[in-house]
Amino acid sequence: MSKLIIKKQYSPEPRDIYFTVPNFISLLRIISIPLIAMLVARHEMVSALVVLALSAVSDGLDGLIARSFNQVSKIGQILDPIADRLLIFCSILALGIAGIIPWWMLIVVGLRDLIMAVLVLVLAQHDYGPLPVHFVGKAGTAMLLIAIVALIFADIWSNSATDVLHLCGLATGIWGVGLYWLAGYIYVRQGIGLLRNDGDTFHAA
Repeated sequence: MSKLIIKKQYSPEPRDIYFTVPNFISLLRIISIPLIAMLVARHEMVSALVVLALSAVSDGLDGLIARSFNQVSKIGQILDPIADRLLIFCSILALGIAGIIPWWMLIVVGLRDLIMAVLVLVLAQHDYGPLPVHFVGKAGTAMLLIAIVALIFADIWSNSATDVLHLCGLATGIWGVGLYWLAGYIYVRQGIGLLRNDGDTFHAA
């Protein structure tokens, strides 16, 4: 019984549907990510900002539609965080290729996402869905996205103001990476707690 309660807490039961408007919007977001990365790598920053803005609007729109029209789905719960992770990783990769940020930021972010991917796979083997999004994770993601936008915007012109914006973007990105890893630590602890509960349940049986 306790396992069922924990599963319900950590993995709400959305509908098992695929062909919904929110899922289609999430898929379009994922498709747009390589385009954003390509534009950033080529220093075509105005076009990159336009596509990025449309992607941000669609991010809020798909969640609103899903909740308003009862179209929350299992695949949607997977697609939305995947889109966020891919956007951050590909944008940082493109900024690194463009010479705007140091490469260590890409390595650190990529390593964290790899650990989270392994955690999700392990939990899935024990019939657990995605862990609930923690506030720290939301804050870290938000700071990284703000940093990405600031760095892209700062590359459009070359003057003292954009130089300051570039430094602010880097600082925000470093704080974002710190929160990103802190959230990862929280998620790993939650995941280990669930797996330990599985072990205790097994031994009790």
